[in-house]
Amino acid sequence: MGGAIDPAFSDLLARLYAGIGEERPWQAFLEALARWMDATFATLIITAPGRKRPATFLTPGGSPEFNANYTTSLFADDPFQGLPDGQVTSYAEFMATLPDDAFPEYRRTMIETGFDRVLGVDLHFGKAERQRADDGRYEARFRISRHNSLPDFTRAERAQAQAIVPHLRIAVNLFERLQFAGAQHGMFHSTAQGLGLALLILDRNRRIVSSNALADRVLTEAEGLKRRSGELVLEDAVQHRMVGDLLAGREPGAPVPRFRIERPRHGDLVVTARTLDLSAIHSGAGALALFLARPGAETSADPQALRDLLGLTAAEAKLAAVLAEGHTLVEAARRLGVAHNTAKVQLRAVFAKTGVHRQSQLVVLLASLNG
Repeated sequence: MGGAIDPAFSDLLARLYAGIGEERPWQAFLEALARWMDATFATLIITAPGRKRPATFLTPGGSPEFNANYTTSLFADDPFQGLPDGQVTSYAEFMATLPDDAFPEYRRTMIETGFDRVLGVDLHFGKAERQRADDGRYEARFRISRHNSLPDFTRAERAQAQAIVPHLRIAVNLFERLQFAGAQHGMFHSTAQGLGLALLILDRNRRIVSSNALADRVLTEAEGLKRRSGELVLEDAVQHRMVGDLLAGREPGAPVPRFRIERPRHGDLVVTARTLDLSAIHSGAGALALFLARPGAETSADPQALRDLLGLTAAEAKLAAVLAEGHTLVEAARRLGVAHNTAKVQLRAVFAKTGVHRQSQLVVLLASLNG
């Protein structure tokens, strides 16, 4: 038999693994981590390289004013980052490696708040061979802070923090998978079902993490696109790069990207791409849903499916669905019981979100989505 189990460590692990699936993930664990380390606060920061704001910043019990200031201003200038992967590092030792006059405002803020006794550990996720800063990689930064009126962390306490690192890595990976699961089995699958579309969900490394039966059939045909070693490969090099760029992130509110895959033997496909909202991990970058349709099929448009797929409001989706049936804007406004001017405003919003400029183009777009 091994040595005695530390009840406090066991409780900490239980809170870690149970907490990632709770309504307020990480909250209870970070509180427990601070107690376990005899610290004032424990913080989690999840971010992607090059981002000016974190996807997640959580310090239970921390000052709301400092938290707001950090996410909007201090985060971008925080020098205590880029730590060796998985290695617990002291803030004081790290800053001692920098010139004394470097980052004066950040140093001053840390001293003024009194929380400059910090242990940090950075965990890096993503393909190591990729070098671009915007390639969809992300990192989780854990920080354990004590007020400077308390003793500094000892070597033994640093070793104590190091012991939890392998579990933190597993938990962050599970957290990302839970986010994917919610997106995969939530609105995107119901959207695909409502429109009769083939659906592929990709993670930040092009790996196909989910596909419906129609998509599996398309992949089996292996014309224009295929599955190779679990990843999606497009035969057209330009389209292949386009998907990579989408995984790297696009501006919020940008038109929904669409392209056509030519397939002489099995029939062309129109692809509509939507970035997945994994805000707690990627800030909207690094995950993608691809909806595949055979152009020319005639089915009615489902407003709820259009709302989810194109990012429309409920009113905009209803208007789009009626216009897809061939009605004029005046007729559509009458059918929906709204003023003509209201319908015009809604139509302009639909144009902006779909990237079309005329009603006829919108009708063609909606027709291509109805596989």
